[in-house]
Amino acid sequence: MARRSPWSRFVDSAVQDQGAPAAHPALVDTPAGATRAGVQAGGLKVRRLGERVGTKLRGQEPAKSPTDAPRRRTDVRLALPAFLVWSAAVAGVWLTPVGLVGLCCGLVLLATFLLIRASRGRGLVAGRRSFLMTTAVALVLAATAAAHSAVSSSQRNDGPLAEAVADGNSVVAILEVTGSPRAMTVPGTSGPPARWSVSAQTEEVTVSSRVIRTRARVVVMGGKGWGDLVPGQVVRTAGKLKPPDAGQQETAVLSASLPPRAGSGTDSSAGADDADAPGWQLVAKDLRVRYVSAASFLAADPAGLLPGMVTGDSSALDEGLNAAMKTVGMTHLTAVSGANCSLVLGALLIAARSLRLHRLPAAGLALTGLAMFVVLVGPDASVLRAALMGSIAVASLAGGRTGRGLSFLCLAVMGLLLIDPGLGTSFGFLLSVLATLGIIVLGRRMIDWTPPVVPRWAAAAWAVPLSAQLLCGPVIVLLQPQFSTYSLLANLMAAPLVAPVTLLGTAAVPLVVAAPWLATILIAVAGTFSAGVAGTARITAGLPGAALPWPEGPFGLLTMVLLSLLTFAGVWLAVRPRQVFPWVLAVHARTESVLDLLERHLGAPLSRRWPDRRGPGQRGPGLVAAAHRGRLRHCTRISGRNPQWPQPRPHEPGLRRPTRPPGGT
Repeated sequence: MARRSPWSRFVDSAVQDQGAPAAHPALVDTPAGATRAGVQAGGLKVRRLGERVGTKLRGQEPAKSPTDAPRRRTDVRLALPAFLVWSAAVAGVWLTPVGLVGLCCGLVLLATFLLIRASRGRGLVAGRRSFLMTTAVALVLAATAAAHSAVSSSQRNDGPLAEAVADGNSVVAILEVTGSPRAMTVPGTSGPPARWSVSAQTEEVTVSSRVIRTRARVVVMGGKGWGDLVPGQVVRTAGKLKPPDAGQQETAVLSASLPPRAGSGTDSSAGADDADAPGWQLVAKDLRVRYVSAASFLAADPAGLLPGMVTGDSSALDEGLNAAMKTVGMTHLTAVSGANCSLVLGALLIAARSLRLHRLPAAGLALTGLAMFVVLVGPDASVLRAALMGSIAVASLAGGRTGRGLSFLCLAVMGLLLIDPGLGTSFGFLLSVLATLGIIVLGRRMIDWTPPVVPRWAAAAWAVPLSAQLLCGPVIVLLQPQFSTYSLLANLMAAPLVAPVTLLGTAAVPLVVAAPWLATILIAVAGTFSAGVAGTARITAGLPGAALPWPEGPFGLLTMVLLSLLTFAGVWLAVRPRQVFPWVLAVHARTESVLDLLERHLGAPLSRRWPDRRGPGQRGPGLVAAAHRGRLRHCTRISGRNPQWPQPRPHEPGLRRPTRPPGGT
């Protein structure tokens, strides 16, 4: 048996749910008489198990049939807790503090009832008791998420800051930056962005000579100087407060009228001071700036796309290329996403395995490298989800246990929502979770359906992007009501280029400072692959019908869900012809039987309902089976032997009406 490559094992672990291996029969210590006793007590299953154990103990290996392979099942035990926690986080954004208090009390009371029922229900089977316990724990976690959301809800609805936001007052605020700045580009414009969006948290807000000291989440909209900030930096600014959109976690939107200044000190003319920012954030910012400068020798498209795919800095990305990638559904490649984290983590694990490291040192090396990568690209929602999910998987592997992808996803979702319930309404977080869910649930099945003659990597190349697109499509329609016709084709063409760009480009980041000449070589090679990604986006976006209009709102979402279901069914029909043909014959036979049943039960009422001039032996209207023919024909009132008027015969002129002479009456 040929030894599989590390990359093949990594692909399998990324798209499959591997459960804990069953105990091998040779490891079962069974006495000679135990098998006979088991046969008498347990029946057929125990008899088969005893035969396999006895055969193995005698040194004879029975031939394995395809039906003896263990059936892989998707572990959905953590799906309910994740759904309840997410629902509570979303409810915390829309409900008032009083409503959240009632929700928390109701969840706790229901959890207590289920715990009492599970503890007192001695007659319950183990599966039902486990379900009750799991549901109770899920309700407690949901109550925790709702209680966390109640803090932000109270700041949005009550207090002096909420009054200032409702009145739209001008304020002077001291803020702590909590997120990386995001460029707000205007379609049709070129050059550096003029406006930036920065997530921050208030420390002091001065409104009409009144100082309000509170920790509330705000979004700052500013111009020059706001794009240079890093998380953890404390700045001072002035502006006007505005209420946020409905369903947002932030307390207010601050439209800054001044550039950021130093948060401490009396000199208001001093620029923003980054001395109070964490050192690791300053190092990450310096590496991003150096990387953009090091890639500037490339052509325009790869010079802007490569830093975005590696470090998340898309400030140099061309607007035309950005629009082309939006048209063909490749926006997940313009910045770092969960796929990049998976590639980096897989490369680190393969490198640790190549060095013959033990499980614990290998896990430590992989987690350290993943943490440094997250710091470099910034705490984006999809990056945090992928990083936490990968950390759980690595910890499971270090403990000697195989994991399940869906369980890791549910744990990552619950952990992030309990830390920050505001992620529950983030479209980026939702798309990241749906894409991962599609790969885990649908991608594995599509790969298994592929005929064995197709290599595993080729099956994963089309199944992974298609499965992610099927689940993300309905949400993308809400954000951008259009259908990307060549999205799957563009992602298939770009898929082989993403891994070299990510791995070579990431390896060049520390070398920008340590060995610039070597970093230049790696950037040149990675830039060549990124130029291929950019060319794929521009070519497919220029094809006719690349972006088709689609309905907006709930109707567009439902129609896209229907299209995804039809696409999934079409894939199943296309890749499993041997199973489809008998199924089609069975459906045809069932349809014939139903029609025959309808004819026998509805034939007499139909004949009484439509009495006509039928001759003896003629049948009424409806679907009638021709005798000994196996075909269906439709009988009408003129299909008898004696029609009411003569019919034109083939190849003969029809009957002519007699015409009156002109002027006759």
